[in-house]
Amino acid sequence: MSSLGLYVSLIVQNQVLMTSNYKKIFTGNSFTTKQIVSKLHKIGVEAVVKDEAESARLAGFASSMLGDVDLYVHKDEVEKALKVIDAA
Repeated sequence: MSSLGLYVSLIVQNQVLMTSNYKKIFTGNSFTTKQIVSKLHKIGVEAVVKDEAESARLAGFASSMLGDVDLYVHKDEVEKALKVIDAA
């Protein structure tokens, strides 16, 4: 897939997250987010991580910026997921 194709795909994925049944439950650094995702998987909650810096890198846009990442879960699993975050 070309860089442009990947970039367009990422934009579409972003719009799907924003208009779908997923809710953002956390924003923070990549390390903490990965720890939370691991804990969520252990209790059967699937999470979607949105990392714009990594997406830009994968699309071929050089970036040394390390920004915060967003963590989304399905709206039906928000309460379970927030308990994991509160316990962290």
